Amino acid sequence: MKTCLIIPVFNHEQALPQVLAALRPFGLHGFLVDDGSSAACRRVLEACVRDGADWLTLIVRPENGGKGAAVLDGFRTAIAEGFTHALQIDADGQHRIDDIPRFLAASREHPEALIAGRPVFGADAPKSRQYGRQFTNLWVWINTLSFAIGDAMCGFRLYPLDAVEHVCAHARIGRRMDFDIDIAVRLYWQGVRVVNQPTQVTYPLDGISHFRLWQDNLMISKIHARLFFGMLARFPALIRRHWQ
Repeated sequence: MKTCLIIPVFNHEQALPQVLAALRPFGLHGFLVDDGSSAACRRVLEACVRDGADWLTLIVRPENGGKGAAVLDGFRTAIAEGFTHALQIDADGQHRIDDIPRFLAASREHPEALIAGRPVFGADAPKSRQYGRQFTNLWVWINTLSFAIGDAMCGFRLYPLDAVEHVCAHARIGRRMDFDIDIAVRLYWQGVRVVNQPTQVTYPLDGISHFRLWQDNLMISKIHARLFFGMLARFPALIRRHWQ
């Protein structure tokens, strides 16, 4: 196994240095994907890469294309450079970095599986966010005919890149906030096992959320609808898998 980090970045210049300092001791190569950030953020990114030239690579997207587009660019680069697995983690500090050894251990035990973060929220988590996730997870369970995916929106995941490469070759994965949902369901449809890893989630260190209430909720609703029709086409196979 050869595992790397993929960190999508869009104007997270305040939190990023602290996040990278916490990630460095794990000895994983990191791909920072600048998704069309501001000039101020780009300066911070460039400084971080200069200081971490032994373990960081900067991928620059000239225009903002969304979280999914950034992660997909990271996947392509990681595959081209010979990595077999990629740990996706956000740049804003919301994910519990101390849990990385547990993700790595689970991946070593199940190298063919998607190791998916299942958030444990603290008291600071708005109820509206939690209710929204419950709605999404309900649709994901419908669209997989399974409870295998514990949480479809958490961006803290460790992917087997051969499975990712295959699914991306056969489907256009969502480029924005629909990405995490879309790729998890499609990997499950492809036969990839999902190992859920509970992990504490806090709110961003930089106080920035790029979730657009109306646009992204509409986009997520559309992806649920598209996946539903995809599930109908796969219904017999999913039922067989469920009973097996």
